[in-house]
Amino acid sequence: MRLKPLILSAMISVGLAGAATANPEFWRQEWPNTDFEQTSVGNWNEIMSGGPPRDGIPALNDPQFIKVGDESAIADREPVIAVELDGQMARAYPIRYLTWHEIVNDVIGDTPVAVTFCPLCNSGITFDRRVNRQLRTFGVTGKLRNSDMVMFDRETESWWQQAIGTGIVGRHTGDRLKQLPSWMESWAEFKARNPDGLVMAQPGYPRTYGRNPYVNYDSSRQPFLYNGEMPPHGIPPLARVVRVGARAWPVARLAGLGELTEAGLTISWTSGQASALDSARIGDGREVGTIRVRKNGKDVPHDVMFAFAFHAFYPDGEWMLK
Repeated sequence: MRLKPLILSAMISVGLAGAATANPEFWRQEWPNTDFEQTSVGNWNEIMSGGPPRDGIPALNDPQFIKVGDESAIADREPVIAVELDGQMARAYPIRYLTWHEIVNDVIGDTPVAVTFCPLCNSGITFDRRVNRQLRTFGVTGKLRNSDMVMFDRETESWWQQAIGTGIVGRHTGDRLKQLPSWMESWAEFKARNPDGLVMAQPGYPRTYGRNPYVNYDSSRQPFLYNGEMPPHGIPPLARVVRVGARAWPVARLAGLGELTEAGLTISWTSGQASALDSARIGDGREVGTIRVRKNGKDVPHDVMFAFAFHAFYPDGEWMLK
């Protein structure tokens, strides 16, 4: 794996110090409004710094959108997160932006959403931002647990685990965010299906959008800043799996079949989507394909994450191997 030097040095220098500073007394300097007495985390050493401080990775609020036909910078094979809510115009959230911001707080019709992407777990999930009927706005703590992004809400400063959408520290400990149907597909696929749709406009930050700061990450042997167990059954830790609930289907199996129906779900794989975590230019990434999960013809909430992350957060989960 070859990371951009600035990101690599920051992540390593702060990450190595993570275990020594993994305690609420140290964190209270940065998080004075977080209730650390309420937590589901059994060992504070599970949480470490990923490098950037609080809001060092700036989440986006109320993004601007342009028409699909007006977008010319995104390569056809680049991945986007597609969100298509009933009665609303389809929206694409390009991974070229989420790589650098990780969370987009948006409102689609009457539904407030958080579109999230954790590069280290390849986890792209869309949540309803209402918790117990109260609106929440999410940011990036700069902390990792099992290599996965720890989010926070600005209203209570509770911490949330992105991969499972669950509060782990603070007032919202144990609360769960509702996951909405969304999926990662190529820009070409989204355009073809939604010629009148919308795509998020480029944010006004000085970032090298379209570049991948985690070059060759998804072909490495070891997840970054992860000390947990590796997945069973000889599955490589950075192999992609489709998670639906507590079940995981290896993408390699799906790619060989094209489509299968199991556990009441129809899961399909089609070619055309580039990995966002391979080459320096996202659009040049190796083929990973697009996954759709449906039940009775309707899209089902799911995630395409790395195998190590599924095993870490679903240690008793079911592996759908054959």
